[in-house]
Amino acid sequence: MQNKLNPVWELDNFFPGGSESKEFEMFLSELKEKALAFRSRLEQAESPVTPEAAAPYAELVGELQTIMGGIYEGESFTGCLAAQSQADRKAVALSARVQDVNSVFQAALAQLDRFLSGIPDAVFEALVRTQPWSDAAFYLQERRQLSKEKLAPELEALASELAVDGYHGWSELYNTTVSKIRIPFEENGKTELLSAGQAFNKLHSPDRAVRTELFKRWEAAWAEQADFCADALNHIAGFRLRLYGQRGWTSVHQEPLAINRMTPETLDAMWGTVTKNKEIFIRFLERKAKLLGVDRLAWYDVDAPVGQTEKKVSYEEGAAVIVEQFGTFSPKMAEFAKFALENRWIEVEDRPGKRPGGFCTSFPIEEETRIFMTYSGTSDNVSTLAHELGHAFHDHVMKGMPVVAKNYAMNVAETASTLAETIVSDAAIRAEKDREAKIALLSDKIQNATAMFLNIHARFLFETNFYAEREKGIVSVERLNELMTAAQEEAYCGALSEYHPYFWASKLHFYATDVPFYNFPYTFGLLFASGIYQTARDAGGSFEDRYIALLRDTGSMTVEELALKHLGVNLQQPEFWQRAIDLFAADVEEFLALTEEA
Repeated sequence: MQNKLNPVWELDNFFPGGSESKEFEMFLSELKEKALAFRSRLEQAESPVTPEAAAPYAELVGELQTIMGGIYEGESFTGCLAAQSQADRKAVALSARVQDVNSVFQAALAQLDRFLSGIPDAVFEALVRTQPWSDAAFYLQERRQLSKEKLAPELEALASELAVDGYHGWSELYNTTVSKIRIPFEENGKTELLSAGQAFNKLHSPDRAVRTELFKRWEAAWAEQADFCADALNHIAGFRLRLYGQRGWTSVHQEPLAINRMTPETLDAMWGTVTKNKEIFIRFLERKAKLLGVDRLAWYDVDAPVGQTEKKVSYEEGAAVIVEQFGTFSPKMAEFAKFALENRWIEVEDRPGKRPGGFCTSFPIEEETRIFMTYSGTSDNVSTLAHELGHAFHDHVMKGMPVVAKNYAMNVAETASTLAETIVSDAAIRAEKDREAKIALLSDKIQNATAMFLNIHARFLFETNFYAEREKGIVSVERLNELMTAAQEEAYCGALSEYHPYFWASKLHFYATDVPFYNFPYTFGLLFASGIYQTARDAGGSFEDRYIALLRDTGSMTVEELALKHLGVNLQQPEFWQRAIDLFAADVEEFLALTEEA
């Protein structure tokens, strides 16, 4: 790998000129024409009652995937533009145009559902065993089943049209609100105005005085914007609940479970097992408090570094570590990471104006990915980079597959990324001989697991309880704070001295209109990755191809089917989840033993 890496990604190979790109303008116009034609064709289509009658509609499968891939390409491009510069209002406008095309496509999909549901069962089964229908068999079967649980096609189409300026509009309002946030921070005698992303990075400072002061300012900044955030959150939830009600759905978990191809029994088994095992992770928090010299941790202490003073890790150093450790698990994974790093697929520059957080996004037409984050040299940044490269590798191994077959759910997406993190952290822990350094590395790994078991659980509890109250009417800022604090207290078993009432405002995931309940898939991903990692260790060096085969199946199976085929386990029973948690419990036991004299 070259010595110096460019910290700014390359986007011009997709559409030159950024938000002023004439090529992207033309692309959007042509894509909308294709979507309109696709919708018109389906509106006139009659469900075939024999395999022969389906022949004139064979090209629909290709048209479906062309438009779907184009929308994903457009969403990724505008998302990258808006993330790299929150002042780029043209990018926001372009994003709205992509959503406009998507609304036409969603209306077409409603007609596709009508078309599919009208095909007799025997005819449909025969069709999906032949080309080109077989390329999209799982997707078409899934749509056909879900269509039975939705409104009439014309009503679903109307809901999609109204969502552009309603449902999705509130999400855009939130993004605009976040882009305006500036948090004053004094360092070396100079006061800087930090963006939300920059301030979040500094919340992980090893200096508790810095964390304490910055957290006060962080809370104050979100309190100042809380009315706007509450409006957005209430109306996003209101739209969902009204639509669910019209469909006759009684659970707010129904849509996210369907999106994640996961049963309620699996979700219950996972959270039930996590809840039964929290005591060992509370012991970790108590020991960490002792090491930091406080009676109990505050919210802003939970992710603070422990052990040796955190040293800065350059982007090049962090990248080299990741490539090396990936190689211990999968040479193909290491080779891909090196390619992505050297070919400017990654945006890491620490500069004002970027949105907070990190993501990996796919460009299905070019069959490339792009990774976004702000890299400031912390070990947490290295973990985030490994995480996002795991996402990118997942997409990479599906290269050449049909677009619909690459449409995997968030929970298995988080599996690939979390496994990538685990590979890096475990290899570093095994190699470390210095006691203090090993404590620091173990702490980082356990903190991540604690976040999945406690922080993510708090988010899940908050959203579940918030939606129950939103059914009765608008939920005030004050009540949102109460619900958030109560969820954190329950999830953390009362172990913290101070919580984060405005977390509901500061967390982007609550405002994602394409993925409701953007929380439990993370915990699933961690534990499923743990199970895969355990299987890989047992299999030795022969697991790389099995892992890639599993990833390639993620868009064509339920998670229960995936686990049974590739791991031989039943996700609806607690045994798998317990074995996965036991691996992290062992890490805590080692950490407690190493810090016993503290």
